[in-house]
Amino acid sequence: MPPSAASTADCRPASLSDLFWSFSLLALQGFGGVLAVVQRELVEKKRWLTLDEFVEDWSVAQVLPGPNVVNLSLMIGGRHFGWRGALVALAGMLAFPLLIVLALAVLFAGIADHPMAQGALRGLAAVAAGLIAATGLKMLPALRRNAMGRIACAIVGLACLLAVGHFRVPLLWVLLGLGVPAWAWAWYRLGRP
Repeated sequence: MPPSAASTADCRPASLSDLFWSFSLLALQGFGGVLAVVQRELVEKKRWLTLDEFVEDWSVAQVLPGPNVVNLSLMIGGRHFGWRGALVALAGMLAFPLLIVLALAVLFAGIADHPMAQGALRGLAAVAAGLIAATGLKMLPALRRNAMGRIACAIVGLACLLAVGHFRVPLLWVLLGLGVPAWAWAWYRLGRP
């Protein structure tokens, strides 16, 4: 059965320890961004979420303040184990990356101005952009079942890309200007038989 059709009723973290180590491993795999890794691990491998559930939860995680993947970990931990699960998932997402970032900051301070170090960071940024684009393409099939319809999703997505990428509109205004009408359209469509 494909991951997008699987039910998450039987697919859940086995324990708080499983939750902690799963999110720790996710965080350690996602240098420069974990969207691609999180989608693959939570939907395709662990099957804690269907593709549709992932898209919906990721949408909520994006509009909440804070890092998207941290918000998602809090939601998943809380859904399965209440407030203890939320804290354990949060600890899993942040503990090891925090230690690594502190160690790298100490090491990088001495070579930050070196051209090779700056070139390496530019290369990592290109890789992170490619991973995000690939994950976006993998999430496209979920839009077929979106309440707004494919055309409306495409229009909102293109308008968002233009607003943020070309016109440099602040995110808050994009969320209000595109998010509220998109929400209203989806609400209207869900209310129709």
